Order: sequence, then structure tokens, then C-alpha cells
Amino acid sequence: MIIVSSCLAGMKVRYNGTACLDETIQKLLDNNQAVAVCPELLGGFSTPREPAEMVGGDGDAVLDGTAKVIDRLGNDVTGMYIQGAYEALEQARRVEATIVVLKENSPSCGSSMIYNGTFTGLKIPGQGVTSALLRRSGIEVISEEQLASRLKELDSL
Repeated sequence: MIIVSSCLAGMKVRYNGTACLDETIQKLLDNNQAVAVCPELLGGFSTPREPAEMVGGDGDAVLDGTAKVIDRLGNDVTGMYIQGAYEALEQARRVEATIVVLKENSPSCGSSMIYNGTFTGLKIPGQGVTSALLRRSGIEVISEEQLASRLKELDSL
């Protein structure tokens, strides 16, 4: 089973109330090969919400307690991101997910790039809180940008 970010499944759950429908993910959902999960909603956030970025490091640093997730108004929302990550991990374990496809750049879901914590649109290498926790738990995490090539690899096995 594959877990996918709810926003990539077309659900309007992003911080600004929008979605980022990915056609490949839609096909996986239609064929009952994927389950949609939103770590932010699982952590207690509502939609819409203030955008948030990590300060002091990436998802690994947040899990280690050396970085925080701060929203645009300056509120520390680290606890909600950590809670959402653990809830997403539980969902992945429940469905025995082998791959998790998460939305790139998100402070929760980014798998290789995140925003730099200045709310200026600049991105840096790093991973979100959920991506870090899932990887620490031995679950493969990729972005929507890597999905097509990963599915081709799986088909060739």
C-alpha cells in the first residue's frame, strides 16, 4: 500500500485551503493502491491556517529538539507538527505502507527541500518532520516529483 499526501489527492487541505492534485496519485487512489493522509490535520491544524516554516534545522532537528516549527505570526507550532508526524506513522503502519509520497517543500512533508524559515520563498535542502520520522522508522519517503520513476522501478521488478 502507498500513503500519499491528501493535498496531492486533490483534497483542499493545504495551509491556504488549496490542493495540488497529481494525476498519477489520483489513479492510485482510484485503483485502491493508495490511502490519503494529511499530517497537519492529524496534528490538529485546521484549514486554512497560517503558513509555517522550520527554524534552526529540518525535520530531524525538530524531532531531536534542536529546531522549531514557527508560523508566520511567530507562534511555535512544533508540537502539532510532531503529533501529526506520529499519527501519520501510525496510519502508515496500520496499512503496511511500503512507500509514502509526500508534498515537497512542506515543513511536514518535504522529502528533500523545505523553506528556509524566513517566509521569503527561499528553499533549502532538508526534510519535513513527518518525512524524518517515517524515514527513522524504516519507511521509504519520496516526493510527488519522484513518483513516476519509482513506479516504473516497481513495475520492472
